[in-house]
Amino acid sequence: MESSTGKGLDVLSALARRSAEGVRHDSVTELARALDRDRSQLSRTIGALAEEGFVLREDAPRALGPHWRLYAEAQELTAHRLRTDGLTALEGLVAETGESCYLGVLVGDTTVTIAERVPPGSRQLGSWIGRPYPAYCSDCGQALLSDADDEEVAAVLARTEFVRHGPRTPVDVDDFLRRLARTRERGYSVVDEEAEPGLYSVAVPVRDFRDEVVAAVQVVGPRVRLAERTEECARAALRWGRRLEDALRGVERGPG
Repeated sequence: MESSTGKGLDVLSALARRSAEGVRHDSVTELARALDRDRSQLSRTIGALAEEGFVLREDAPRALGPHWRLYAEAQELTAHRLRTDGLTALEGLVAETGESCYLGVLVGDTTVTIAERVPPGSRQLGSWIGRPYPAYCSDCGQALLSDADDEEVAAVLARTEFVRHGPRTPVDVDDFLRRLARTRERGYSVVDEEAEPGLYSVAVPVRDFRDEVVAAVQVVGPRVRLAERTEECARAALRWGRRLEDALRGVERGPG
């Protein structure tokens, strides 16, 4: 027999899923039909969840939904895990590639590094943590915007001045969108002397429990060394990016 905790989690999962699918006003009757549950039993489960602050009930219309505080707490947990489990992912990526690795997030039309790890003997001067860089030419801008449609990307960059930072910097939004299309096809971005001369990077998007891109894992180094290792670095970044996604989603992984 399913436990009351299990029933409650099923209800929360169903409400979150249906909300993500665009179902705005879920009644007990509609939810019972969707879950193939007895309406009276489901109503008692929802009542208990509402008392504990997990479900929000509205009288007009008679709507149900996950309480907003669950989203806030989940986002706080995601931010915490990005910094803790993100460092673990970067350490593994550095060990595998021997290159400097970073974790970046999108803030407006810029990217900001929130974690970094560099290999022994790195000549990096200072830290990139907390330093914003234009998304249109940063090491991870394309990866962070890869799930957004072209209209959303154009809106993000609408007021951005496309200043030349390297020999291959995008010249305008249309140029950026053409490069973004290739990133979407590959599943990872390649930034080749767009951020600065001689700099090369590979970045992969990292998605959270909502399947939304919240960060990007980057492998960064000199073009003369990294260009010929693109696929190798991309495979490693994709692997460690998936590990970080599992951590954000609470998925347990075995060793290896």
